[in-house]
Amino acid sequence: MTKLVVGGAQMGPIQKADSRELVVARMIALLEQAAAQGVQMLVYPELALTTFFPRWYMTDQAEVDAWFEREMPNPATLPLFRRAGELGVAISFGYAELTPEGRHFNSSILTNRAGEIIGKYRKVHLPGHVEYQPTRGQQHLEKRYFEPGDLGFNVWRNEGVVMGMAICNDRRWPETYRCLGLQGVELVTIGYNTPSVNGHMKSEGREERLYHSELVMTSGAYQNATYVVGVAKAGVEDGYPLMGGSIIVDPNGFVLARAAGEGDEIILAECDFAKCAFGKTTIFNFAEHRRIEHYGRITAQTGAVVDV
Repeated sequence: MTKLVVGGAQMGPIQKADSRELVVARMIALLEQAAAQGVQMLVYPELALTTFFPRWYMTDQAEVDAWFEREMPNPATLPLFRRAGELGVAISFGYAELTPEGRHFNSSILTNRAGEIIGKYRKVHLPGHVEYQPTRGQQHLEKRYFEPGDLGFNVWRNEGVVMGMAICNDRRWPETYRCLGLQGVELVTIGYNTPSVNGHMKSEGREERLYHSELVMTSGAYQNATYVVGVAKAGVEDGYPLMGGSIIVDPNGFVLARAAGEGDEIILAECDFAKCAFGKTTIFNFAEHRRIEHYGRITAQTGAVVDV
């Protein structure tokens, strides 16, 4: 069975004034650091090329569109793809995608070790709100700037491993992992930008938010017998703290590697994908144990309905 050394490229803050070229140079430095440690697959955060711009309320569409990429790769990111191909490292990273039809998505891509894009995902579970909310400690305007993803949850066989992608808030929803698990996923990559403080409930601080982040990724890994790599943006970005907490999780839900700080940092683990087989053939043998005749409510309704 396949083994890969998988890495997470946690990134420190990206300030609003930082250019794409500056950020890509940081990404290449992390890539080279990872390759020197034997990493064969490297995962970067959500919206890895820019600051987390959905914290800013904007009314000028041209100002909004400046944060989006119209093609991938493009002149700013091509050096990253080329260097990844030279080093033989597959990569995944998130960015804001503006399609030729004028649609806006929070997206991520997956490459093979030749630096060729083999998969794309568009974030399904968009958090936040559309209009400015003065009572919030910080704005979270993803619903204003992005459409919900239209590609669904897919997998790709990459370097002998069945891989799937998710982004940030997707990691909190069990449906994300199960849709991928039902396709035999062995590695789920998740980039995220999570504030250290809840904009709705300031008493929920970094420690609690780190716990919840780790909880959902470890449970998703265990319940679907898959490796999960969750990679954060971290540190104080444009005056707002991001919590970090990047981890690599094995198919039994155990954390194999965890980021130590809030800056640019590589975490890594050798992943033996033969270890996915035990869970997939025993307690989480879906063909043997799932009872879909009782699950209709999951797709028949969205909000909770109290009917007793």
